[in-house]
Amino acid sequence: MSEEKTRVDFNAPTSLVERADTIAGLLDVSRTQLLVEALRDELEALATDEQLQRLVSDAYYADELDFETVESILGTEDAMRMSLLRASLDRDPPEPQIEDVPSPAEFYEGDVPEWTPTDDTNFDG
Repeated sequence: MSEEKTRVDFNAPTSLVERADTIAGLLDVSRTQLLVEALRDELEALATDEQLQRLVSDAYYADELDFETVESILGTEDAMRMSLLRASLDRDPPEPQIEDVPSPAEFYEGDVPEWTPTDDTNFDG
């Protein structure tokens, strides 16, 4: 499945374009492919930058970014974590709520075993 594409036109310093063209030629790829891969790599690196993460979270909590945008920048796990925290901030008192969690007996399908130490338990290895 091919990703939808958007044409981008921008100005860059001639020396930078010449370097990109030289490297693309050496790698036997198009300038576009080289630039797309470089942009993808840089965006992935930025996603782990604490300052960018803080900017994204501030914008999300201020309703300036939606969940899908946060997910596309930071990934699903971080977006879900932010979504849960955001939902908990609206509660009084603020605390995460997870619904439909089975009880221990339901989860283990019966009595929950409990560990008790015995005299022959050796913690030293």
